[in-house]
Amino acid sequence: MSKIEDFIKERERLNEIVLDNSGKDIKRFFTLDGAVYKEGYFSEKVKESMGLVASLVLRCDDCINYHILQCKSKGLTDGELDEILSIGLIVGGSIVIPHLRRALGIWEELKGVNSELQV
Repeated sequence: MSKIEDFIKERERLNEIVLDNSGKDIKRFFTLDGAVYKEGYFSEKVKESMGLVASLVLRCDDCINYHILQCKSKGLTDGELDEILSIGLIVGGSIVIPHLRRALGIWEELKGVNSELQV
């Protein structure tokens, strides 16, 4: 099983635990989180790109992985990813570099995956 598949499976398992054991406030937050990435004034691809920049700056590898998967599913290109990573690096500084490395590692792995993975 690939790192991507492991990530997706573990995320699903833990989300199920969270939602089974949470009250309405946490469930509402999860619903809101999904809703803000829906098509609006900006496309879903642009919104996921924004999420990826924020995740890089905040240095959250789980969030980076999630947004990389979403960006790929929305048709993000290598060139677009390069610009997104550049923005994350300039805003976040050199401390972002290890996360940028891992993001590109996941991206490269995704490019080798034939089937569409669902997050």
